[in-house]
Amino acid sequence: METQTITPEAPVHVETIINVTEAAAGKIRELLAEEGKTESGLRVFVQGGGCSGFQYGLMIEESGGVGDQQFESNGVRLFVDPVSISYLKGAEVDFVDTITGGGFTIKNPNATSTCGCGSSFSA
Repeated sequence: METQTITPEAPVHVETIINVTEAAAGKIRELLAEEGKTESGLRVFVQGGGCSGFQYGLMIEESGGVGDQQFESNGVRLFVDPVSISYLKGAEVDFVDTITGGGFTIKNPNATSTCGCGSSFSA
């Protein structure tokens, strides 16, 4: 009887589709803790609308849906649906705090143009 040596496969590098900055990750963790949903994650999506054709959406979600890709960035679970993923590859979610207020922003290298308010884009 022949013996076979099984060697473990090398880990597969999974490309991070969306990067969450440390500032955004801290704010997301804070929001999850406030709502008592520390095991939940952030859904990042694109939908039709806005003055440039598409707009971004962010929402807290407990688990992903059918077909979603799930991954982690800076300790935050992310859920992205199959349609949105093609528009969001390489995007970065950040949290900006200014004198006039704060909010989440998305820097998207796939956007060919953005509107003045920064919440919609065209691709």
